Amino acid sequence: MTATTDADLLLFNGRITTMDPRAPEASAAAIRDGRFVAVGDDADVLARAGASARKIDLRGRRAIPGLIDSHLHLIRGGLTYNSELRWDGVASLAEALRRLRAQAQITPPPQWVRVVGGWSEFQFAERRMPTLDELNAAAPDTPVFVLHLYSQALLNRAALRAVGYTRDTPDPPGGVIQRDRHGEPTGLLVAKPNAWILYATLAKGPRLSPDEQRNSTRHFMRELNRLGITGAIDAGGGFQQYPEHYQIIEELAAAKQLTVRLAYNLFTQRPGQELDDFRQWSQTVSPGRGDEFYRLNGAGEMLVYSAADFEDFLEPRPDLPPQMEAQLEAVVEHLVAHRWPFRLHATYDESITRMLDVFEAVNRRVPFAGLRWFFDHAETVSARNIDRIAGLGGGIAIQHRMAYQGEHFLHRYGPEAAGDAPPVRRMLAAGIPVGGGTDATRVASYNPWVGLGWLVSGRSVGGTELLGPGARLSREQALRLYTAGNGWFSGEDGQRGLVAEGRLGDLAVLSDDYFAVPEAEIRDLTSVLTVVGGDVVHASGDFGGLAPPPLPFSPEWAPPARYGGYDPGVVARALRHRAHHPHHHVGLACPCAVF
Repeated sequence: MTATTDADLLLFNGRITTMDPRAPEASAAAIRDGRFVAVGDDADVLARAGASARKIDLRGRRAIPGLIDSHLHLIRGGLTYNSELRWDGVASLAEALRRLRAQAQITPPPQWVRVVGGWSEFQFAERRMPTLDELNAAAPDTPVFVLHLYSQALLNRAALRAVGYTRDTPDPPGGVIQRDRHGEPTGLLVAKPNAWILYATLAKGPRLSPDEQRNSTRHFMRELNRLGITGAIDAGGGFQQYPEHYQIIEELAAAKQLTVRLAYNLFTQRPGQELDDFRQWSQTVSPGRGDEFYRLNGAGEMLVYSAADFEDFLEPRPDLPPQMEAQLEAVVEHLVAHRWPFRLHATYDESITRMLDVFEAVNRRVPFAGLRWFFDHAETVSARNIDRIAGLGGGIAIQHRMAYQGEHFLHRYGPEAAGDAPPVRRMLAAGIPVGGGTDATRVASYNPWVGLGWLVSGRSVGGTELLGPGARLSREQALRLYTAGNGWFSGEDGQRGLVAEGRLGDLAVLSDDYFAVPEAEIRDLTSVLTVVGGDVVHASGDFGGLAPPPLPFSPEWAPPARYGGYDPGVVARALRHRAHHPHHHVGLACPCAVF
């Protein structure tokens, strides 16, 4: 340990899991100028820290490196967080509908009540979706849009009027507007096989004002800080234009108001003109541009629209069109030639095989030569393709999507396939970089502890066993994916993800001991003290007096102002309830549940 003077912040009397193999445990850490300058035992760190350091007694709590989400749609999610009613973690459909009904009563015209992903019907005690009749009864006059994964959306009658869908509205390519026997839209939109209809319909809703979007983004980051998140890699997104929709996040970055470090990827936006997009961007911006809080990471997760194999497990696997190879090859060759790191959404092994054929062909002409690239998702990637990824120096960023739609996957593909989807242990055994993420905010919740709990227990948010014992990870392995393992995906593996001298001073002190709580309670965990670069960005409970100043919500009717974000604790309690009632199986409501 190097001697230090005048540390800005000193944390002591903790149980710090450093993720540093040279010194995996410590009780104290000191931060100066945004980086750890001393990590070790209390006596050494206290003796070497400067007298002016701010000192915080961790009271014996477990602390970990700040969590990093390698696949989070933070920029898009931040712009809308204050306008969304989150069902993340809510334990019963009755409670979800109660919140929707109450929110509809205070949401002013022309705004909608939006429930935009992050939930599964299997988390509810009732084990079912809401019905259109229930939505219409809960909100007869206020437009309601409820997104279910990337498979379907439910609109009440007021929302159908707001978006203008009538009997004369044609089905868009790749989507279905369900109709009654008279030909009138019922309110159910179905992605068959892609989610364009869901994106496009949601985009018709009114937006928050720029000032409200700034407030919304800051609140979303505070919610992530509450869960111990200190960094993220933004994966772009549909209907998220660059640079227009990046203005708010760039203003916040310039004002030093980011509380989550963000590396962002550029997601192509114009079908058929993808190569033009990347040619233009490569002339005006370059990967790495920015600083430790906000920087360009590269291209993706969408490179060409023809390569999008959407993960709607309620539908059969889509076959990618024959023009995919030529379109993808042109874009990837351009990116490699200009040394742009890239990421690519890929769910199915059949798609990954064809994509790797393209990558290997490009590599023969324009060598990848250490360029960082990776697949996102890869639920059904084969051992052969894992080896091919390793051969090209790539990685895989996995997410906890199966925790939300694993029951659908299980029904379609069977328990053997579900037991190893994705095959994380095989990825790790092959020596390729593997990182953990959420794919929030639409297809799954932004709560990383759901992902950690799923990797360790193998169970979905509804308690269904998915990952087999041989596919699950130890708690240390799972945590590494969300800390040290994720640094590689933003080119910062020497900078973040560890509590170690010289690394960025990001740390989370947990509400309970991650290494000791029952597996079903991992997803209950939060942070009681989150530090980013030596600054306290969240504090609660025993540390509440250290919290940053409160930030009022704008607009005042914002659903998170009333209900918060992820509803902690209720999922694990529901699972414990189900564990004591073995008659409660998938698809059956528990008769003991009280609503």
